[in-house]
Parts: sequence; structure tokens; C-alpha cells
Amino acid sequence: MHTLLLWDIDGTLLLSGGAGERALQVALRDAFGLTDSIADIELAGRTDRWIARRVLGRFHLPETDESIARYLDAYLNILARELARPGGQILPGVPEILALLARRSDIAQGLLTGNLRRGAEIKLRAHGLWAHFPFGAFADDAELRNDLGPHALRRAREHHGVAFPPDRVFVIGDTPHDIACGQAIGARTIGVATGRYSVDDLRACRPTAVLPDLGDAAAFLAVIA
Repeated sequence: MHTLLLWDIDGTLLLSGGAGERALQVALRDAFGLTDSIADIELAGRTDRWIARRVLGRFHLPETDESIARYLDAYLNILARELARPGGQILPGVPEILALLARRSDIAQGLLTGNLRRGAEIKLRAHGLWAHFPFGAFADDAELRNDLGPHALRRAREHHGVAFPPDRVFVIGDTPHDIACGQAIGARTIGVATGRYSVDDLRACRPTAVLPDLGDAAAFLAVIA
């Protein structure tokens, strides 16, 4: 085993149909009694802890660990209910690629996501994808996305007993933040234009490769060959 793939979730593996945003909005009401909109706060590519801090600051709430935990606990309690509403979907090609990779003894797969671990599990279990990812790095580990990579590498090494060299680590995501996160650990990066950013937007970040989506398994496998 010599190649490590680290996947983002939202906008890369699946779309939640706005469930995450709705859960964050309702959590603001449940945790703090506020009904103000969070629509102007950047969500894509950020960690849940980063988002929580920005929401608290936006409404002049204390940005303490206790307040962040209170808000995110409320969010997680609401998330599964919101995911049950129509609108979520696995993105094209994802099941086929994950199934192909699962049969490859030379490839390890994990997560590198801004979701809290429990949130990642809720989202991926809702779509039957959780079993593909035995380890990962999550918002529980760090508030800044670029600080997550070392946690993912450490867990990959602990899980597989292999120290994956940077030129055989691929970080896959749909935002410039995913690409920057991979570059921060010297990994190769694959931008996938299935989120809010176009092929040109992602290409401007100088990733290893950019794909319009994951519908062409051969094209994806060629990048990681």
C-alpha cells in the first residue's frame, strides 16, 4: 500500500441539499434563541468550528469553547433530521470510483473534511458511504483547514502502518480551501468542480489536476496512477 487518498465530503462526495446550512440556522435558534440569518457567512471549505466562531462573532455572542460546543451540539442534534428531507444526493461517479478503489490493495482512503467527526458520519451514513473511510481528520482536530492535514497523515500511518510519502498523497476537494490544505502538507491535489467553484476557479489554485466531476473513473484513475 503506497497511495493515500484523502477526501472532502460536501460538494465532493455528496450534496446535502442544504441540510447543513439549515441545521446551522436552526441550531442558532435552539442554542441562543436567535432567528437572524447566517446566509452571509462563508461555509464552503471551512471547518465547522471556524463557521461556529464566525456565527457567534456575527451576533456578538461569546466566542468561547463552551459557546462553540453548545452551538455545534445543537447543530449535530438537528443534522440527521434535516438530511432526511429530500434534496440530498451522492454526486455522479462517486459510488463507482469508491467501489473500484476499495478493490485496490495499493490504495488507502480516508477523510480530510471540515465536518466534525460525528457530522461526517451522519452525512456519509445517510448515503451509505461511511464504511469506505476508516480514518480521517475532522473539525474536532483543528479550527483551521490547513491544520488538518498532519492529523490525517498520522491516522493513516497508525491505521495502515505505512508512512505515505507526500508525492503519493492526494487531497480531493471542491474548493480552493481543499487545495490549499493539501498543498500545506506537500500533497498532490485534485480539484473537482461539483461545488460552488468552476473548473477555472480551481485551476487558478494550481492543483495537480482539475476534473469537472467524478463521472469519468478512467480520468480519475489516470491522475492517481
